Parts: sequence; C-alpha cells; structure tokens
Amino acid sequence: MAGDGRSTVRRGRGPGGRRIGPGWQALFAAAAGFAILQALMSLRVLNPYWQQVINLAGVTLISALGLNLIYGFAGQFSLGHAAFYGIGAYTSALITRSLGGSVLTLILGIAAGAVLAGAIAFLIGLPILRLRADYLAIATLGFGIIMKVLLDNSDRVIPMMGGSAGMSAIPRLTTFAWVFAFALAGTLALRNLVFSSVGRALVSVREDELAAEAVGINATKYKTLGFTLGCMYAGIAGALYAHLYAYLNPFNFDFLKSIDVLLVVVLGGLGSISGTLVAAIAWTFLLEGLRVALPASVQDWRMVIYPLVMIVFMLFRPGGIFARTEFGFLKPGEYRGRR
Repeated sequence: MAGDGRSTVRRGRGPGGRRIGPGWQALFAAAAGFAILQALMSLRVLNPYWQQVINLAGVTLISALGLNLIYGFAGQFSLGHAAFYGIGAYTSALITRSLGGSVLTLILGIAAGAVLAGAIAFLIGLPILRLRADYLAIATLGFGIIMKVLLDNSDRVIPMMGGSAGMSAIPRLTTFAWVFAFALAGTLALRNLVFSSVGRALVSVREDELAAEAVGINATKYKTLGFTLGCMYAGIAGALYAHLYAYLNPFNFDFLKSIDVLLVVVLGGLGSISGTLVAAIAWTFLLEGLRVALPASVQDWRMVIYPLVMIVFMLFRPGGIFARTEFGFLKPGEYRGRR
C-alpha cells in the first residue's frame, strides 16, 4: 500500500500504477525475444545454418504479410507474388553491387526494391484488378511467368544480372537485426492499416464488391491500393533475401514460390495477421526440420509431406489456424473481446 513504503508497481502496471496495455507488453516481449536470439547468435549457440533459417522465416513472414493484405483482406487472388519478390531482390542487388556494400546502400536498395515493386504493381493493377476470382489469378500468374522469362534473359541487357545462370557476388548484408526490424515494422503497419477506415473499405470490397460500391466505396481504387502495398512488402522481402544468400537465380522466383507464400497465408488463416505470424515461422521450420530429420534417400518425399499437411488442415481447419481471429495485442482497444 502507499503508506508502508513498498512499491505500488503491480503486474501489468507501469510507474504511477498506470496499466500497461497488451500492445506494449507484446513489444516488450518482442524486444526480449530479439535480445535472447541475438545473444544466442553472437555466442554461436545457434550455428550459422539455424541462423539462416531464422532469418529466412522472418523474410517469409514479410512476404506473406503482403500477400495476406492482397488476398486475405482485399480478397484479390494473386498467383504472381514471387515476381514482385524477385523485382525487389534484383533491384536491391544491382544497387549494392554497383555502389558497394554498406548499410547506406542496403537501405537504398531495400527502398528502391519496394518502390519499384509497388510501381509495377500499380501499373499492372490498373487493368487486371478489374478482373475477379479465377480470371485475376490467371492474369497475375501470366505476369509471374513473364517476369521469370525476363529474368532468365536479363543478361542480354544487364550482364551483371547473370540471366539463367544467376546473379552472384551480392554483398551479404542482411542480418537478424534487419530482418527483425522490418518484420516488426511490417506487422505494426499492417495492423494499423487493417483497423483503419482504409482497412475497413478493403474488407468491405472483399465481402461484397457491389454492396461496397453501392455505399460509395471506390472498389478499383482500394483494390489497387491493397495490391500495390502488398507487392511492396514482397519487394522488401526480396531485397532482404538477396543480401541473405548473396546469390539470386530466376528459379527462386517462379510460380511455385508464389504457391509457397500462398500456403503460409491459407494455413495461417485468410485475413489474420496472427495466423500469418505463426504459419510463416512454423512452415519455414517444418521445411528445414524435415530436411535435417529425413535421410538423404527419402528427401524427395518432403514434396509429398507438404501437400498432406495442407490437406489435413483443409479437412479439419478449413479457415486456417486462426480463421480471421487475432491475438489481443494486435487489436485496438475497442476491438478486444471480439472475434
């Protein structure tokens, strides 16, 4: 109590007895988690292989957040996400190889990759986002195939890009700190967006486009906005990926890579940021865990196990892990207590 000289700080309360909200508690927990993992990496408790896997999980998360915005919140079925991932990767790699590897050029490369991916998404989104459902999926798939062919033949225009042989000698600049910072910032930005008036407009277009237009929402405008922002996430993820592995090959950005990210979004739950967080990390570690656990003679059976996992989830949890629900700390105060 106040008169006995003991501290009045209680669990969940800060100085002066003010209650610390779930959002701040989550940020403190994230900071603590970052500090622990960074210490384990610095002390080599986690070997370089598992450090790479952790970083890849973060990169996958950033890309999946973008696709969840496009598909989960805006309702646009895109199969060309890997193309924008590749645009960000190659753009950033070209900048750092040309200007030298440094923190400044990395920031410039990430920004340029995000902007170029967003600009191209905006330009192609204007015509194709008037399509719906399967037609939109086919259009975005076609764009992804076009980008793969362009990357395969890119050395004819820019020899440094390597064409189908791949682009090497990329500065290895991506660290866990960079991945964590962009994953956290991307999560917070998406959370603020989806609970804003813009986010509500996107969801209304997803639920019923005709009804949304009837109440004055410009469906084309919001679909283009969601598509552009989601592809910018892919551009950022691609830039981090390029400087994580220091090598790029057009094969890394083909149609199947778009399916990988789509699986993360569907398994986590369409329209759920929490589901994407959990599924991106779990899926990455599942893939790498099976690579380590399975004998070399049955490594190819991993490609059977993945679809089986997907089938089981769709049978018993068709809405995904979270099914459009969120952790409490990812909701504004007025939304807590709701599904």
